[in-house]
Order: sequence, then C-alpha cells, then structure tokens
Amino acid sequence: MKTLYLECNMGAAGDMLMATLVELLDQPDEFVNEFNNLNIPNIKLIKEESTKCGIVGTHMRVMVNGEEEVSEDVNVQENNDLHEHEHEHTHDNEHDHDHSHGHHSHSSLSHIEEIINGLDIPAKVKKDAVNVYGLIGEAEAKAHNKSIKEIHFHEVGTMDAIADVVGVCMLIDKINPDRIMASPVHVGSGNVRCAHGILPVPAPATAYILREVPSYSGNIKGELCTPTGAALLKYFADDFDAMPIMKTQKIGYGMGNKDFPVANCIRAFLGEEEQKMDDVLELVCNIDDMTAEEIGFATEILMNNGALDVYTTNINMKKNRPGTMITCMCKNIDKEKFLKLIFKYTTTLGVREYICKRYGLTRNVKTIESSLGDISLKESYGYGISKEKLEYEDLARIAKEKNLSLKEIKKEILKEI
Repeated sequence: MKTLYLECNMGAAGDMLMATLVELLDQPDEFVNEFNNLNIPNIKLIKEESTKCGIVGTHMRVMVNGEEEVSEDVNVQENNDLHEHEHEHTHDNEHDHDHSHGHHSHSSLSHIEEIINGLDIPAKVKKDAVNVYGLIGEAEAKAHNKSIKEIHFHEVGTMDAIADVVGVCMLIDKINPDRIMASPVHVGSGNVRCAHGILPVPAPATAYILREVPSYSGNIKGELCTPTGAALLKYFADDFDAMPIMKTQKIGYGMGNKDFPVANCIRAFLGEEEQKMDDVLELVCNIDDMTAEEIGFATEILMNNGALDVYTTNINMKKNRPGTMITCMCKNIDKEKFLKLIFKYTTTLGVREYICKRYGLTRNVKTIESSLGDISLKESYGYGISKEKLEYEDLARIAKEKNLSLKEIKKEILKEI
C-alpha cells in the first residue's frame, strides 16, 4: 500500500508542507511552473534550497505582490513584560496574523471559494482546497463567536494561505497515496502577535482545528503549527501515530525560515506500507444443552467484552444430537479473559484453541456531514484496493428520524460525498 507519512516534530505550516511534498516529485521545478501558470492573483511561488542544522531541503517562498509575508512570535517573560522576537517568517503566515504591508482589504469565504473554483485545476483538487479552507473558516468563526458568513480574512494573508492550500492539494493529487499518516503535532509554546492582539500558542483557530488530533507543546517558543497547516493535516491525514512499518522510497524535507536548536522542517516519507497481519485465537466449544436465548445471550456477552468476532455453527454431535459450535475470536493477550467468560456463560466443559494468521485491510473511520445529518464512513485500504461503507447504526438512526428507507438514505448521502 502506497503510504505517505508526515513527521511533524516541528509543527506544520502550509509552505513547509508544500516544500516537503514537492521534494517527492521526480520533476519538482515543473510543478512550480505549473503552479505559477495558474495565475492566482498577485501570487508567485519560488522554490529555493534551504539548510537547517546541516540538513539540506526545500523552502517554498509564497510572494504576495512581490513580498514574502512575515509574522511575529512574542514570548512572555516571568515578569509578564512582552518582548518581541525578531520580525521574520517562521512557518506559514496566516490570514489572522499581523501584517506589515499596509493592506486593509478583506475577503469573505465565498470570495475565496470563487477564486479557487476559477482556477484551472482538477475538480477533486478544487473540492479539497475549498473543504480545507472551510475548516479554517469554521475555526475562525468559532474563535470570534461569529457565523462563518460574517468571517472576513485579511487580503495578504488570504492570498498567501490560498497559495499554500491549493499547492498542497495539487501535490497530494499528484502523489496520490493510498493512505496518509502524520505524527502527533508539535504546536510550540509562548505567544504570537496577531491582527487582534497577542494570543497564546496554539492560536485559538489552530487549537479548534486540532481537536481530537494528538498534539503537544514543548520548550521551543513560537507558533510551530498554524491554522493552514493544522487544517491541511486534519483534512488529509487518515491517522496520527508513530510511523508504520514501511519500505521508504522517497524522503522530502520542507524547511521553515526560522532557525531553532532543532532542524525546523517537516519530513515526508513515501513508500510501501506492509500489509497488516497478526495472530488471533479461535476459542471453540460444542453445545447441545442450551436454549437459543441462552446462546444468544452468551455471544452478546463475549462481543460486549471486546471479542473480535463471535459466531455459531450448526453441528451434529454424539448420538446424532443437533448442537451448536460457538467460536470466539480474540487476541492472544485476552485469552484468559474469554476462557473465563465462555465457561461462565455456557454449559461447556472444555474449550479448544486454534491459532490463526489474520490478514486485514487498514481501517479508518471518519465523520461526514450531509443534509440528513452526520454519519460515519468506514474506509479500508490495502492489497491495491480500497473500500468505503456507511455505518449501519447511523443509517438506521437517520432512517427512523426521517421516516425513510435505508436505500433512500444511502442514495442521498452518496450523492453528496
């Protein structure tokens, strides 16, 4: 399975994500030319070599009206006096950061969507870019306690972020991985100076986007994860965990501007992830003196206690008695627990154990929004295939609420995905 793993030990920002992904392409300069030919208003992308702590990588400069936008980090000292750090571009610079270029125009989310939809890029890339910006808009609305329609973005930061979002979405489409994983996200610490004042790190919008995403602070002062970086990771990453077992084929280094004791970069690994295989146990017993209700109750108890699966098989036992074979699948570490449950809730006097090899697809569950309500979508990847399935319990709940059939609900929701 083609897997992209993003190592975010120094946070995440749009320009850094774009830089690390462009290094995975065979011809990165062609991408820069293609991007600049999109003619995003007042935007030019420049790819340049950058070295951090002796590591050579790529830095992507997003020029707005011929200038690269800058932002400020502010640290609070013990006496609570505010001391400005050097005014320079650390990571991706967001729409809500303080700007020194003198621009005061603003853009609504609908105007941003118009810009994105007007670009000569694939429909899927447009959809991804609009959805990512939707996450940013939702977070800003939450931070300012306004509706998303009331949110307006500063002009310079808007164009900078549009470039980052569109660039990353284009690169993900070109790389086309089966699965995307990321490490837990380092958000930094201290404070950042924004258009609305001095805010704690992570900024409120970033913190909102990173809900349910593993993240952590540290000793490094500064904003390491920006709203754009957070939104891109939240949208594209299937999981946030340690790097899986994979055969790496390409490695990319996307550099930020600032220098820290630790290399200021995002590292990307692209390769083939080994398919999942693990040992499972089958605990089996034969029953000929329990009622159907008692067997059903026993299987329910086993499932509720974490069995991988429980199923029954009709069999003929000694003296030609009809019976039931109960099979409980579980992890080896849980064997003693399930042996006790089987002996407690069935009439068997003996249990057989079989060790099996189980090959499985990599699974992920995400929540999608629809006109009928939120619903879980199960995604599975591996062995060169991918599958999707809507969660039955959610379908059943909506069917009861809307007085519709499961078929009608599936048809409506699948049209919106």
